[in-house]
Amino acid sequence: MGLPVSAERDATLLQLDDLAVSLPPGADRAFAAECVSLNVKPGEVVCVVGESGSGKSMTASAVMRLLPPSTSIARGRVLFEGQDLASLPENAMRRIRGARIGMIFQDPMTTLNPIKRIGRQIAEVFELHTDLGREQIGARVLALLESVHIRDPERVMRSYPHQISGGQRQRAMIAMALALKPRLLIADEPTTALDVTTQAQILALIRELQARTGTGVLFITHDFGVVADIADRVAVMQSGRIVEQGTAQQVLGAPKHPYTRRLIAAVPKLIAPPPRPQAQDKVLVLDKVSKAYASPGLFGFGKRHTLAVNEVSLELPRGATIGIVGESGSGKSTLARCIVRLLEPDAGKIWLDGIDYGALKPRELRKRSKAMQMVFQDPFASLNPRRRARDLVAQGLLELGVSRGTAYARAAELFTMVGLDPAALERYPHEFSGGQRQRIGLARALALEPKVLVADEPVSALDVIVQAQVLDLLAELRQRLGISLVFITHDLRVTAQICDFVAVMQNGRIVEQGPTASVFAGPEHSYTQLLLGSIPGQRWVAPSAYVAVGNA
Repeated sequence: MGLPVSAERDATLLQLDDLAVSLPPGADRAFAAECVSLNVKPGEVVCVVGESGSGKSMTASAVMRLLPPSTSIARGRVLFEGQDLASLPENAMRRIRGARIGMIFQDPMTTLNPIKRIGRQIAEVFELHTDLGREQIGARVLALLESVHIRDPERVMRSYPHQISGGQRQRAMIAMALALKPRLLIADEPTTALDVTTQAQILALIRELQARTGTGVLFITHDFGVVADIADRVAVMQSGRIVEQGTAQQVLGAPKHPYTRRLIAAVPKLIAPPPRPQAQDKVLVLDKVSKAYASPGLFGFGKRHTLAVNEVSLELPRGATIGIVGESGSGKSTLARCIVRLLEPDAGKIWLDGIDYGALKPRELRKRSKAMQMVFQDPFASLNPRRRARDLVAQGLLELGVSRGTAYARAAELFTMVGLDPAALERYPHEFSGGQRQRIGLARALALEPKVLVADEPVSALDVIVQAQVLDLLAELRQRLGISLVFITHDLRVTAQICDFVAVMQNGRIVEQGPTASVFAGPEHSYTQLLLGSIPGQRWVAPSAYVAVGNA
């Protein structure tokens, strides 16, 4: 017989007791996590929050015994259902992973096997832990994809990871983690790179799982809106240690530790500031820009055309910032790539400072490309891992014929401008944090002194403090250099604080646009209303004493 329901809820599912995870010699500190003690009960969500490098993910990896080779559990216990996982043999641990403890990783694109179809990867969970036959496993996989609300689950089953959207990949990861109805679910930033509607659906999905199965959840996040919506209890980590923990109401409503207060102060407010005066001339004009993708079928039959951008028109005043918002697959990133000519539009006009930018021939485009630069969503993927930061930042100047000495001196100036130590110019990309890599990408784009900077999700994967620093930096550069910004984002809180104008995209079209303060205060289109209504943590109001002042 099992425990009575009341006893089951009072029992501790996971208990971390004085856990310490060591770092290799030469690291910035001896332990990634130290003196970590917390517990998770059945049916409970415990959120762990903190900056990048605070030890959140390393703590989660220690529970699963998936630490990098250069790190290890130095001391402490990881008790799961009373059993110490820290001392368990690896073959016994393999029987627990996936079956008793499921994990949703932060980046599904790097976690999913790129050469295996989605359905095959989920099926492997059943093959390893059950005696089900092939047909039964296929039915289970299909049912799982349906349960996480994936559209056209049969197509997704047959697809490779690169053939589906980020939101679909994240849902597939969740389906894999939930395949065997684990007692404990570890979710490491599962909603960080997702749009607000998908984010809301995934949070509801996790709550639905808890209601059905009583699963306990250890939820790693830097999004305080998500914390406000889903957490029962909160643990705040700084430099590897838990500095504050308690109920969500206690930590969010009356934070005690200065670090917790600092984190809460960095959360962007949802109310847009009063409009700034705008220039009359337009630095960038888009007139009915369209872009379609063709996907050939088998032997040329069943060829499909997807209109990713459909007759988009907008205007950007000089020195202003326009935010392009919408769900995953709405066409935002495709539009950004069309603007900078990384993709060629199929129709429409793009005017940059009075020049028909979309009609420039390759040689002329190369000469004028410095007027419009792009900051990419994933700085680690867009920075050459084999080149030093100095060469990455100076690359554009060198291509234009600037002497090496002058280009390197300018790279040092740009490092200082974006808040990095010029002494770090000799490092490689992997030697920087995520926030620092994003600043390197920004320095590289600013090297050519562009008139327009196109930023594609530049802060989506950053913690709230680094995010606030990057947003303040962009606002300062906009003021100091007079650049104009096209800001692609799914974070509507960020949109409210940095964007003068907003354009809402759905299925490749702009369905509503206007001054940010006006659109947010009175959205007219039903889709805009849906997006704004899906923002996590809307009912949570940060204590007024800790709200950031002057957040750009």
